Amino acid sequence: MTHRYVAIGDSTTEGLEDPDGQGGYRGWANRLAEHLSRVHGPIEYANLAVRGRQAREVKHEQLGRALAMKPDVATVVAGVNDLLRPRFVLDEVAADVEEMISALRRSGAEVLTFTMPDMAQVNPLTRLIRPRLEGLNERLRRTCQRHGARLLDLAARADVAGDPRLWHDDRLHANSLGHERIGLGLAATLGLPVDGSWSAALPPRPPPSVPERLARELRWSREYLLPWVVRHARGTSSGDGRVAKRPTLARFP
Repeated sequence: MTHRYVAIGDSTTEGLEDPDGQGGYRGWANRLAEHLSRVHGPIEYANLAVRGRQAREVKHEQLGRALAMKPDVATVVAGVNDLLRPRFVLDEVAADVEEMISALRRSGAEVLTFTMPDMAQVNPLTRLIRPRLEGLNERLRRTCQRHGARLLDLAARADVAGDPRLWHDDRLHANSLGHERIGLGLAATLGLPVDGSWSAALPPRPPPSVPERLARELRWSREYLLPWVVRHARGTSSGDGRVAKRPTLARFP
């Protein structure tokens, strides 16, 4: 029986772009906690994730705290922020992620994670980092196999997971529907009794017109790309000064 669930990671684990209606974010981790509580009754849940964190920062800031909570279930999702940095060393990032997964597995927790899909349909610029993404995904698959962690391989379902309708306008975070799908997929990966709708393709739709595409590109560049470039040029992070939204184990729901 599951009593304690702890999530560690960055902005996707924090739940960015899935509003909870109360000024915060829900996210796939909260949704997975909801699935767990439906099966096991009220659980204790902590979410230590902080946006902007790279894999090594997640390891240094969150892993020890997560181990001290003695979770029955843990999720580890990190490395996306590393992919976006000018300096990316696959061996270093993959080793940090593996260290987190192996430590939590040795503690007795069921550990879940997921690969990231090819985002070319969402953001064509991600083609520039495709080799990094594919390399990190492959290392994650091997890590899960070595340590008995459970993997939701979203990259293997890029036809569904890479659909732009599952992603926020910032082209970096899942939207509410995307978070819902990830939460369902993780619940299914854990063996919880959920339906298979998370992996169903969305209905086809006509492509946007050229003027619509141009308007979208201009808005995205102005509202998201330029602020991101400026922030990183200044050496600041979206997570500066922020703390985890659920820093301690607390009853859920």
